[in-house]
Amino acid sequence: MSSGGPSRGRLAGRIAVITGGARGQGAAHAERLAREGAAVIAGDVLDDAGEDTAARLRADGLDVAYRRLDVTDPADWAAAVAAATARGGLDVLVNNAGIVHVAPIVDETLAAWNRLLAVNATGALLGMQAAIPAMRARGGGSIINVASIFGVNASEGYVAYAASKAALIAMTKTAALEHAADAIRVNAICPGGVSTPMNEHEREGGVIPLTPLGRRARVAEISGAVAYLASDDASFVTGTELVIDGGYLAR
Repeated sequence: MSSGGPSRGRLAGRIAVITGGARGQGAAHAERLAREGAAVIAGDVLDDAGEDTAARLRADGLDVAYRRLDVTDPADWAAAVAAATARGGLDVLVNNAGIVHVAPIVDETLAAWNRLLAVNATGALLGMQAAIPAMRARGGGSIINVASIFGVNASEGYVAYAASKAALIAMTKTAALEHAADAIRVNAICPGGVSTPMNEHEREGGVIPLTPLGRRARVAEISGAVAYLASDDASFVTGTELVIDGGYLAR
């Protein structure tokens, strides 16, 4: 990805909120949208990493601010949307925050299940509830929910994660139907394996052996899809899931 600050690109004048924006995919999405001209509010609970990411991107001339955003807290959502509105409005929401753990169904604990669903599914619901009125006032917008190939196909040990991502795909389609008349497009992306800090411990494992391209995606390869769905290039795209998986689901 080139440096040298933002371009007057296809997202010029847009304001975006991205959750899980401190590192990994979220930080990459914040950078890509800012390079295409958007003003970005990156939210997370990893305050030190979030501040560092925002400072690094601002030093490169990009309009990125960090704020604490616990996606399970409606008050944090209200404050994040208010911050976007203070900048002029909210055009793009990327529900990227997510957590994962591995446990067979018979060993899954209620506490772990509830925590994962609270972040991955309920957090996105709260985000849409907070964002949609602001987008309606703005005349439309784009919501991008980060799901997973495990929301389409299952995988052993990922019952909570797969359930959360399947729920997110269903919520995406429902929101797209309910808010098409508001010119609010709602789509999901379904990445396969992506190289992030969450999977550094399994560099040769995970989905790589079953991925025809033979590797995980780089975060920038996912961010291109996010920028597309955020932009007017996707003006007739709503209610769908865009799979970015190196051929995993083609098997």
